[in-house]
Amino acid sequence: MYDQHTAEVPPAVPPGRSSHEPTTTERGSFCTARCGCGWSGPARRSRDRARTDAEAHRTAP
Repeated sequence: MYDQHTAEVPPAVPPGRSSHEPTTTERGSFCTARCGCGWSGPARRSRDRARTDAEAHRTAP
């Protein structure tokens, strides 16, 4: 018998926190900011610049 699955409801965002919580990932000598919403920043050699990209996305309206 086949069971049909329903879509999961995303967890509620705690007050004072953004719905976007991006992280940075490294691949070789590049660092990329990524978010659970599907957004990803450009690959950067500078980890600091990738963190800046992530922060800009997190605080964007």
